[in-house]
Amino acid sequence: MTSQTPEPLRCVVVVPVKPPAFGKSRLSADEPLDDEARRALAEAFALDTVQAAVSTPGVEAVLVVTDDFRLAATMRAFGAEVMPDGTSEDLNATLVQGAAEVVRRWPGAVPVALCADLPGLRPVELASVLAEVVGEVGLGHEVFVRDHAGSGTTLYAAPAARFSPAFGVDSAARHSGGGAVEVGVAATSVRRDVDDLDDLDAALAAGVGPHTAQASAHLTR
Repeated sequence: MTSQTPEPLRCVVVVPVKPPAFGKSRLSADEPLDDEARRALAEAFALDTVQAAVSTPGVEAVLVVTDDFRLAATMRAFGAEVMPDGTSEDLNATLVQGAAEVVRRWPGAVPVALCADLPGLRPVELASVLAEVVGEVGLGHEVFVRDHAGSGTTLYAAPAARFSPAFGVDSAARHSGGGAVEVGVAATSVRRDVDDLDDLDAALAAGVGPHTAQASAHLTR
């Protein structure tokens, strides 16, 4: 009798997206960026992040969690699935809700939480991170990707039964302290989130998606 090789784990990427009217509030603290430009950038970051995730090999599905109905239509056009956010004031609760939907709709898949502010995300780098994710989650581990600043988190994944994200201040330390394994150390575009205009300058220099490139074309610094 020959033993059957287990099928590789599948990944469903969960992307929480605040309505652009409320997202990326730190950008509006920087002059000369006005509120309209901040909204446009917040939307562009999310669009580029989701479009890249949908294009990533090894991703079974992308699930966007948002209450912005207009943005949801565009995400669906990219090929993403969309669900409403019933806990929009609590990012971690939003992600737990998204992971529960992954369990319901894609049984056996690994829920992978991905921040929506990665405008330079490259599918090839995300694919390499997900390969690490699958290896660690297959061993029962939680995993995370540290952001470029070192204190935050841009990606978190775990077996569905252990899915317990800790996004927020010093999330990298909290994920690591909780036993999560760090992955994606060399995946620059997966780590380069954008919180302020200095981050945006760095992202633009490294290369961003078309929506962010258009939204930032007329900014003056």
